[in-house]
Amino acid sequence: MDEQRATRSTGPSAPAVEPPKTGAVPAAGGASASGVAPATGAVPAAATSARRRRRGISIQSKLLIILLVTSLLSALVVGVIGWISGRDSLRAAAYDELTTIREFRTAELLRTLRDFEAGVRVAAANASAEIASAEFNRAFADLEQTDISQADAERLLDWYQTSFVPKLEERSGETFDARALVPSSPAGQYLQLRYTVPTDPYEDQSAATAVEDAGDGSAWSAVHARFHDYFTRLVDNFGYVDVLLIDDRGRVVYTVDKGIDLGTDLQSGPFERTALADAYREALRSGSTTTVATTDFEPYVPSLDVPTAWAVSPVGDAGDITGALAVQVPIATIDDVMTGDEGWEQQGLGETGEVFLVGADGLMRSNSRPLIEDPDTYAERVIDRGTPPRVAEQVVAAGSTVLLQPASSPAVAAALAGGTGVMSSQEYIGGTSLVAYAPFDAADVEWVMVARMEASEAFAPVDVFTRTLVLTTLGIMLVVSLLALLLAQAFTRPIRRLGEAVRRVAGGDLDVKVQTNTRDEFGDLGSAFNDMAKSLRVKQDLIDQQKADYDKLLLTLMPASVARRYRKGEDAIAEEHQDVSVVYAELIGWDDFADSLGGEAGVSRLNELVHSFDEAAERIGVEKVRPLREGYLASSGLMVPRIDNVRRAVDFAVELHDVVERFNARNDAKLAMRTGVATGTVTAGLVGRTSLAYDLWGAAVNLAHRVQAVTGEPGIFVSESVRDGIGDAMRFEQAGTVDAKDGRQAVWKVVREA
Repeated sequence: MDEQRATRSTGPSAPAVEPPKTGAVPAAGGASASGVAPATGAVPAAATSARRRRRGISIQSKLLIILLVTSLLSALVVGVIGWISGRDSLRAAAYDELTTIREFRTAELLRTLRDFEAGVRVAAANASAEIASAEFNRAFADLEQTDISQADAERLLDWYQTSFVPKLEERSGETFDARALVPSSPAGQYLQLRYTVPTDPYEDQSAATAVEDAGDGSAWSAVHARFHDYFTRLVDNFGYVDVLLIDDRGRVVYTVDKGIDLGTDLQSGPFERTALADAYREALRSGSTTTVATTDFEPYVPSLDVPTAWAVSPVGDAGDITGALAVQVPIATIDDVMTGDEGWEQQGLGETGEVFLVGADGLMRSNSRPLIEDPDTYAERVIDRGTPPRVAEQVVAAGSTVLLQPASSPAVAAALAGGTGVMSSQEYIGGTSLVAYAPFDAADVEWVMVARMEASEAFAPVDVFTRTLVLTTLGIMLVVSLLALLLAQAFTRPIRRLGEAVRRVAGGDLDVKVQTNTRDEFGDLGSAFNDMAKSLRVKQDLIDQQKADYDKLLLTLMPASVARRYRKGEDAIAEEHQDVSVVYAELIGWDDFADSLGGEAGVSRLNELVHSFDEAAERIGVEKVRPLREGYLASSGLMVPRIDNVRRAVDFAVELHDVVERFNARNDAKLAMRTGVATGTVTAGLVGRTSLAYDLWGAAVNLAHRVQAVTGEPGIFVSESVRDGIGDAMRFEQAGTVDAKDGRQAVWKVVREA
């Protein structure tokens, strides 16, 4: 382009001015376009008067307070009460459900055990059992006269040592002496050599059970052949694990499974301290054939240390009791009751609930649901709750928690102490559980019944209810708040009518008057409106004063000739000036320096630098046009014609460089200045409409810009005409050439003394 307008304005610039329109009435308390405030006391006094007259709370505040406080407080109170009531009800329902399940399981287990005892009582009273007991007793007594050879005794011991004991030790994790387990009686050894050793029930129980006659020709084998089928069917039909016949001296004269308890003596043999021996003695002491003595579970060596419980009933009649019938209680019978045939979810126990039995020793007497459902993770879960790793591994290996899994807890302790109730506690597995506990009132065992469900699942309805209630309450509060705001706005609609009256006054109707009968916002607005109408004439005087102040401001921003034309309403104002020197300076390195400081500090330093430029311009006698982006634009001889405008312009350029050097020294900066000085014709005028700026452009400005950019290096560069105007007053060196309006001309750089 032919001329470059110097209007870059990212740095501080002269204030843009919009003059007030003649005759306009300024807003109450406002400043004119020039920024000069109206005379103090006119409008503020009216506002103060309005505030003095107000005595009550604003209408909108009253309405919002009433609606919001009443509605929100009501919703909050109802929500809190509903939450507390609902939470307590749901928690109580969860405990009640567990209690109901516990009671149901207790009643069902009691019924099952009574039925089991009744079955044992009937089986013991059966004529076949009575006859079998008497005949097995006699046959066993005959075998007591048998001589056991040394070879047979060693063969029996060898079987114990090589077959039975290794299995027992592997299952129990303990060490056993085979000699202590071998029956001491010849009859016991004889029967085990003929029935136990050959068939080895610990390898194939069905094979041992299938043998009816060992073919040894003994009376015992003959009795066995007659009655073994009866007792086998008894086991099969009623689900018993084993059935034993014990004579009146405590000797086991018959078993269905032919384990190592066959032929043993419960009074003096290796199993005299077992629960079976205790139950036998209790049954015979009663002297009644209707007695059934039951035992708790305990590890039973002849069953490879598997937890075993017994039901023992005398055989014979009241006058002649020949012995006792002992039935091994199957754990499955109890588990079917405690697990509800593994129908936990269908019976209200959800995904984590279960019912189990615990003995006085704190160990389980029924199987754990988590073990049944997920044996792979069972050990890890119970170990996390404190079960010893060795015990957890035994539980998983045995596939049973009976007499292995510790289940002590506050609930179990309370139940063992005779208490019945519900609580929240840490159980043997999982997190916090809801527990319903009670003693299990069976005659011969000390058990407690525990129904548990993890709290996270049991209280899930509470969490859902709480979340729903909170969301509902928040929704109600939001709706109420919106309605309150809408009602408040509708109630204050008369204020908008007052606005219409104000617009009529602005249109020139000064006779409008609003009646004020209230002491709220309506009263304030009415009073303010009436005060405004009365003070319009006073404010007109203020306009004249503001206009004079505005004229003074214009003269500080532009020449008087331009100001006069602008006041007359001219939009495009420009004046051409001859023989004007222009200084076009650009600051180098400011961006990096400002970035190192940050936003606020950078602006502060830039203001400091520009202020120094302004002082230098005033001191040397040049006219500041406006700051440029990281630079400065000034002229000499524009507003005040000067004979030495060229010399002043160059002196100002030198001073700009000195200012930058002083700034660098103070701020540890590395800024530089590249300045161009040219002389010639310029045009000055107003630029913009909404934000006015007095600007300078033309040939001299364009040339000054090109001159400073000739090499891109810092320094003071002048046009040929400036160099000729300075003469020998300064040293110059040629820096290059630029295209000027009248052709190619040389550019000179001022050589400053070091």
